[in-house]
Amino acid sequence: MCIDLHIHSHYSDGTFSPARLVKIASASHLHGISLTDHDTVEGTEEFLEEAKKVNIQAITGLEISSTHREYSLHLLGYGINHQDGKLRKWLARLQQGRKTRNEQILAKMQKLGLDIHMAELDTLSCCGQTGRPHIARLLVQKRIVSSVNDAFRHYLRKGSAAWVSRFTYSADLSIAMIHQAGGLAVLAHPGQITPQPMSLPLLIGELVERGLDGIEIYYPGYSPKVRRGLSGLAARHKLFITGGSDYHGDNNSYSRMAGKKNGFCPPDSLLDQLIEKIGVF
Repeated sequence: MCIDLHIHSHYSDGTFSPARLVKIASASHLHGISLTDHDTVEGTEEFLEEAKKVNIQAITGLEISSTHREYSLHLLGYGINHQDGKLRKWLARLQQGRKTRNEQILAKMQKLGLDIHMAELDTLSCCGQTGRPHIARLLVQKRIVSSVNDAFRHYLRKGSAAWVSRFTYSADLSIAMIHQAGGLAVLAHPGQITPQPMSLPLLIGELVERGLDGIEIYYPGYSPKVRRGLSGLAARHKLFITGGSDYHGDNNSYSRMAGKKNGFCPPDSLLDQLIEKIGVF
């Protein structure tokens, strides 16, 4: 059976509710799932409750934006206590960083002559975290650009006309917080971090020294060769392996949740290993 340990809801930059995501997972006959919204756990309770109703194993999770040296990283935290007060307070600074950046991005766009305002952006974000994907959707809606990809290319990606950086914690602090909240820290989509694959072994080694527990190896578009290379790094550093679709709902028409019919199937043995490790952490 398949699992999907990397899913986003409308509490971050996905388009579907946690409840709807669980229904999609059930229809896809998934054995296990995890909601990994960016820098928030607001949708976790709903996700867990809905998963119980359809008898799917659900693991608590989130995806934390962080940095290490010149690299921008995403760290998945699995098995966390989503009600932990210290974790929620810690995440609040990341959430405020997003709000501040949104304001700065819109200010830049207005200086460029674009008719775009915060009140319009708020209508696209029903709850949780508002970020660049929401701004991209607004640009498409207002016919300023023809697609979300165009929005990022012209205005939102690093180096573009309205690019603004935001506050992130270091990988050291992010891994430590995941551990403090009772979870395990996993490096998300490692193949996307750098266009120079030769630098990845050194990077992963440095993260292992800082407490990294696992690495996401099953990810859409990764060839068997890429997975073999990442598996070798995992074995070298005794890291456990995870996998997920990085599903964002309608935000990406090419993305689908895992499932045999969808052609992407991280094996359920990975979930068994994760549950075992969470239990002894």
